[in-house]
Amino acid sequence: MKKLYYEDSHIKAFTATVTGCAPADNGYAVTLDATAFYPEGGGQACDIGYLGESTVFAVKEVGEEVIHYCDKPQEVGATVAGAIDWDRRFDLMQQHAGEHVVSGIIFQTYGYHNVGFHIGADVVTIDFDGPIPAEDLPKIEDRANAAIWQNLPVKCYYPTREELPKVNYRRKKDLPWPVRIVEIPGIDTCACCGAQVQKTGEVGLVKLLSCVKFHQGVRIEMACGKRATDILRLIFDQNRQVSQAFSAQITETGVAARRMNETLGAEKFRSASLEKRLFAYIADGYAGKKLAVHFEKDLAPNANRELCNAIAGVCSVAVTLSGSDETGYSLCVISREADAKAVGANLIATLGGRGGGKRDAFQGTTSATRQAIEKYFQDCANRA
Repeated sequence: MKKLYYEDSHIKAFTATVTGCAPADNGYAVTLDATAFYPEGGGQACDIGYLGESTVFAVKEVGEEVIHYCDKPQEVGATVAGAIDWDRRFDLMQQHAGEHVVSGIIFQTYGYHNVGFHIGADVVTIDFDGPIPAEDLPKIEDRANAAIWQNLPVKCYYPTREELPKVNYRRKKDLPWPVRIVEIPGIDTCACCGAQVQKTGEVGLVKLLSCVKFHQGVRIEMACGKRATDILRLIFDQNRQVSQAFSAQITETGVAARRMNETLGAEKFRSASLEKRLFAYIADGYAGKKLAVHFEKDLAPNANRELCNAIAGVCSVAVTLSGSDETGYSLCVISREADAKAVGANLIATLGGRGGGKRDAFQGTTSATRQAIEKYFQDCANRA
């Protein structure tokens, strides 16, 4: 069977003879005497497209055969026209070739091996077996793009059994002959079975997005070609919105964001101080009471506890509830004299809810209405 994707990776359409067709999961397994459909492998997903009137939704290599999984059967012996989804194929080739360039540069610079490679829906991830400082990424990216813009040839070939030992190619271990070699002059020579661009210029652009520690090395996220421009366009649009919100130049949004964080930090400190004074004022209204039940709207759980603690300082048992009948209430019970856990647990056992705590403090939630909660505590007071 001719593997046309190796003879010319830019073949978009072809004709072939159907050599086999059998029922398979969700469709039919079709074989041909020649195909331009690349099967999955080498970190690169398979092609999809059409064979005649049928949709090719998956392609796999099984032994020497390439199996096309179609939604309709094909007549054995018939000539069929095939067409691959070229936009998808070209995108995958851009990502794959960009990976070769980046991996080759990192191998030359640090001696690290590519130990994991995945082309995702949005970005490409590459795992390397050694650390790479984040500050080195711009230099790696610059060199990768320089190689792309040189429009270097991408040579794919099979060395003879005698030639293979003399080929100095990037690998983690020796591979048995035959080995397909992909070579980008001065950048990378490695073993690879993927469909490749013909020249590096087709990659267009490499953008390194992140570099994080992963096992004993790092994981780099990147995007190439149209994916890179799509991501950069999205980032630019978001940054434009930030610049408008901060009334800052688009190249100065980082400074503006830090300034805003400093302002917010000062305001949070000021707000916390005012909140503490307000809680003390509220607590004064419950001074000397045996039981204080206070409702407040829109308090964060921590703030609700702070309020409860302030009230508990002037009475026997403090109960604070923050929320509304529509959203439910967060509950806090604090007591320095009674069993706060028992008070809270009895409430949610009667009215419904959940929570937990210790003798001196209990926190939880309930969906009971304010009227039901007030009646519950009034009934408790009447029984006391």
